[in-house]
Amino acid sequence: MKTTRLLTTIAFAFMMLVSFNVDAQKFRGLDTSPMDAASIGRGNKQLAKVYYSRPQLKGRTIGEDLAPYGKVWRTGANEATQLILNMDMNLNGTKIKAGTYSLFTIPGEKEWEVIVSSDINNWGSSGYKKENTVASIKAPVTMSDKSLEAFSMAFEPSDDGVHLHIGWDKVRVAVPFTK
Repeated sequence: MKTTRLLTTIAFAFMMLVSFNVDAQKFRGLDTSPMDAASIGRGNKQLAKVYYSRPQLKGRTIGEDLAPYGKVWRTGANEATQLILNMDMNLNGTKIKAGTYSLFTIPGEKEWEVIVSSDINNWGSSGYKKENTVASIKAPVTMSDKSLEAFSMAFEPSDDGVHLHIGWDKVRVAVPFTK
């Protein structure tokens, strides 16, 4: 009787252990809009960095289905895009102190308004407040021959600072930050 009870207890403990380990090995699937980062410079010479999520076109169009024209957009997917400046920069003649900001945009057919905001840690554009705009610029849209399925951002050095390039589908926008 004691042997049977002992074997039952051991079998139960083993089943619990196995079922716990199986659950512990389950991982969430891939994010449909994966997080990415773009930076310029390395280590203590890094000028700027953006953290953003990369939505996919999947047959949809910018301005209608995605990044609606005339409305504040988080500049990516999921959480608002985060911009980190490691040195004071200027945007459209406005000085921006080194620090962490959110990057919002208002897309349009011919130009995008790019907004650096002190509103941080936002989901989407829900926390955006116009009065917390630190600097903004209206940057012209250029069209590329090549379509980008995934929303993308990249920095490029310029003579007087850096340009943040935003691209999706055939739309390209260059945002000039100066030193």
